Amino acid sequence: MLGEYRIEGRRAAEIAASVERAVGSGDLEPGQLLPPMRELAVHLGVNPNTVAAAYRVLRERGVIETAGRRGSRVRPAPATTGRDRIRVDVPEGVCDVSAGNPDPALLPPLAPAFAAAAAQGDRAPVLYGAPAVDPDLARLARAELDEAGVPDGPLAVVTGSLDGVERVLTAHLKQGDTVAVEDPGWGRTLDLVPALGLRTVPMRVDDEGPRVDAVREALAGGARALIVTDRAQNPTGAALSATRARALRTVLAEHPETVLIEDDHAHGIVDLPPHPLAGATRHWAFVRSVAKAYGPDLRLAVLTGDEVTVDRVRGRQRLGPGWVSLLVQRAVVRLRTDGALDTRAVAAEYSRRRELLTGALAKRGVAAHGRSGMNVWVPVPDETGVVARLLHAGWAVAPGARFRLNEPPGVRITVSTLREGEAGRLADAVAAALRPVPERTYV
Repeated sequence: MLGEYRIEGRRAAEIAASVERAVGSGDLEPGQLLPPMRELAVHLGVNPNTVAAAYRVLRERGVIETAGRRGSRVRPAPATTGRDRIRVDVPEGVCDVSAGNPDPALLPPLAPAFAAAAAQGDRAPVLYGAPAVDPDLARLARAELDEAGVPDGPLAVVTGSLDGVERVLTAHLKQGDTVAVEDPGWGRTLDLVPALGLRTVPMRVDDEGPRVDAVREALAGGARALIVTDRAQNPTGAALSATRARALRTVLAEHPETVLIEDDHAHGIVDLPPHPLAGATRHWAFVRSVAKAYGPDLRLAVLTGDEVTVDRVRGRQRLGPGWVSLLVQRAVVRLRTDGALDTRAVAAEYSRRRELLTGALAKRGVAAHGRSGMNVWVPVPDETGVVARLLHAGWAVAPGARFRLNEPPGVRITVSTLREGEAGRLADAVAAALRPVPERTYV
């Protein structure tokens, strides 16, 4: 069953360590079936309870998984890039509305901001032991968070929304814990959770965010953490309404030990106000990225939360990268304060492009979701067929499988680079791709 590898040990910790070493070295491969507990106990000359304890430790660490009578297996390798492979290769001449990127034409120039930040660094170089958060960035971020209704709390700076989400999860959870995630939801999050040895439980989403019944069911079922996108949810464009936020806060108040993580990644490109849930539980974090408004390569997000959460994030960060470059932090401050970007105008433009497409689809009888942000979600009966037909018609869309767990098929369309007149042509192509393919008659 295990080939040439022999599990060793007399105590539970030794047996678990033996299996873990083999998994790390590749001697035991993902999906490989482990011996039944009683069989291994006889082989090792130990009590079956000792092996049961070892397997329990391995499950908690995310090394193995058990499926009742089907036995225990080495857990499949984390799907760190699995969903990225579910994509469309875009041939030359095809319009790419699949990537999820902001419009480069709506991004501000970076050179002046970085030149000013670099000059500041030349005058007073940043050395080891300097504060990890630039004071001007902290003041700017705190003022914006106050305006949004996010409770007061310490600040940290991380390298993007997903980095913040990962740091909060690892600060509070142990392998085997369950995390409630949006379904459909951001593919990177859906990959990250199992990559950390955590389990996912999906929450259905509508235009106003996670459904109350889905959140209640997930928390009642033992979910230790909850990840919510406040606005411009990827891929559906959902945005928390005031009514939905109040209802979710009521549910969260019944589960005060839940780790609440909010992702406001689209700050600066959305014309809907946030309705944060922050503070509804004992441990919470609210993350804001600059990627969509100022450019993905800036790799910066501000994170606030309760004191314990932020202290743990900062502490672990000190043991790794130490801090996010003060040069980048100061450049972001310049971008925000020098008028390099009119965020209201940018948000209005993305909203206009999105509404042009959803309106055109509605005129053609195609249901679509896109309340905020730069993406539109279109439910479809057959992803593969629709994606292929649209590609043939000159449009590359993102297959919904990148974003789904249990939800029905769909495709994601990014509107950020749609030009005048393209919304109608794209809507025509989508409507045509959704028409039933006539059966061929053979004589």
